[in-house]
Amino acid sequence: MLPAYVEYYKPTSLSEAVELFRDLKKANKQPMYFSGGTEILTLGRLNMDTPSSIIDIKGIPDCNMMERTTQFLMIGASVPLTMIESNNDFPLLTNVSYEIADRTARNKITIGGNICGKIFYREAVLPFLISDSHLLIASLQGIQQIPINVIFNKELLLEEGQLLVSIRTESHFLSLPFISRKIRKQWETGYPLITGAALKMDGVLRIAFSGICPFPFRSFAMEKEINNTTLSFESRIENAIQQLPHPILDDIEGSKEYRLFVLRNILMDFLLEMEGYNG
Repeated sequence: MLPAYVEYYKPTSLSEAVELFRDLKKANKQPMYFSGGTEILTLGRLNMDTPSSIIDIKGIPDCNMMERTTQFLMIGASVPLTMIESNNDFPLLTNVSYEIADRTARNKITIGGNICGKIFYREAVLPFLISDSHLLIASLQGIQQIPINVIFNKELLLEEGQLLVSIRTESHFLSLPFISRKIRKQWETGYPLITGAALKMDGVLRIAFSGICPFPFRSFAMEKEINNTTLSFESRIENAIQQLPHPILDDIEGSKEYRLFVLRNILMDFLLEMEGYNG
């Protein structure tokens, strides 16, 4: 359960937030950054995450911005998924995030909360992985801009006290040919079985998945195989599957065999729809 008493703080700047985290940690008050809060509540009810102090980052302007220029799109970590949908600056991201839970939940779920979450689906990260996005990370030492494919490996590899501020994506990725698939075993909302996202750039297909392994991923080894145009689609798919970064999940949501069946179908859809594009 959530603790009966939780200290709540709402800083108005990045420096105030990271300094608060440091001070609360020193006081042994188990601080946690808070954005949308949906996962904190969910895990708290399961006795899996019980902070004694919360630092709400929604009052920090840098975390709430959503700005598009001719060079890049910047999305603050506290921007809710519904705002991303309504702006639709990054159509692939819109497609992937649109089907996360239901609209009421997406009003609360933030892009940063989804990326930093502990629930293993975290499918909103997929478009950023295949578009070589950069993350702005705040710490006591200042702000760093780090490529997502450097700092995201199974999860976001933040050091204690570091804070995800925003995600920056170069504009040319926003208009590339894309496709996404979200397959559920049943129902129209809730956790998916597998989510896949793909972009085509300079004739090369980039792919990322959630729900196959116990973490979202982009596999460059899989991309190498899926782009081997000297082979048939079927051979390319089988070779790509051999490069999965982890054994396939086998749980109550779906067996390993069923997930493998769905993955083959998704990869075939990607090839059939994207092969003719020269993005």
